Amino acid sequence: MSSIWVDLMGVDYRQRYIDAGGIRTRVIEAGSGPALIFLHGTGGHAEAYMRNIAAHAEHFHVYSIDMIGHGYTDRPDCDYTIDDFVDHLVKFIDAIGGEPVYLSGESLGAMVSSWTAIKYPEKVIKLVQNTGILMPPNAKGRAELSDALERSKKAAGNLTKDAVRARLGWLMAEPEKSITDELVDVRYEVYAQPGMAPIMGKIAMSVLGGVVDDEWCNRWVNPELMRDIKCPTLVLWTRHNPGQPVELAEEAMTYIPDARMVVLENSAHWPQWEEPEPFNKAHLEFLLA
Repeated sequence: MSSIWVDLMGVDYRQRYIDAGGIRTRVIEAGSGPALIFLHGTGGHAEAYMRNIAAHAEHFHVYSIDMIGHGYTDRPDCDYTIDDFVDHLVKFIDAIGGEPVYLSGESLGAMVSSWTAIKYPEKVIKLVQNTGILMPPNAKGRAELSDALERSKKAAGNLTKDAVRARLGWLMAEPEKSITDELVDVRYEVYAQPGMAPIMGKIAMSVLGGVVDDEWCNRWVNPELMRDIKCPTLVLWTRHNPGQPVELAEEAMTYIPDARMVVLENSAHWPQWEEPEPFNKAHLEFLLA
């Protein structure tokens, strides 16, 4: 697999920081037109979408951001609840002009995008829930998410490239094929920042630890809440998604008033990385329809 930077060769893009309500927020952006914001998952960063920015920049002003506490965005002293992530995202939307945006989130990013569409419907034109939806996991899913939590703890508590590779492996259907040394190096450099490890541990406990807790699930991933998602929604799933299988996502999407579903066959929790061409095709067909 080629370097992640090869995917942006010839593309007019930049990395910069935007003040989102006092939070210095890193963004990789390209293109022009209506705003499309990509949101990564727990422990992720803007580079999760390096294989998708160019295709989408032909139609949108693409912002792939580091969410609060992640990547090179500020790490304030907060609890890192879903509300904290939503508040930061809304401030970011305001900072780039305040016009309604297209939102596409993966895993935690999908939850944050969904809650933004619920709480601030006027700010969201269309929504993509990528391998994450407001539905509690089944027993098998809880075991898989507990595994992700343990991998996250190891990566945060004893940072080595092997630990980073093991955490990335949870995201992939074919880790040996999909995880490059460069991707490991990128995430290792993110995690190696001074003061980063305790924040990553805190976020993992808040999110991954919450998903295996009944009370947390009832508050944050109750499918009844999705009845308030008013915008057109794409549930973009995979055959090998850990935590929430296809059948669970199919049940969950019935709560969304205007939803459709696409299932990619050869990826796990990062379809935008493992199957970039099918992902981009399905994603753009929905956004541009």
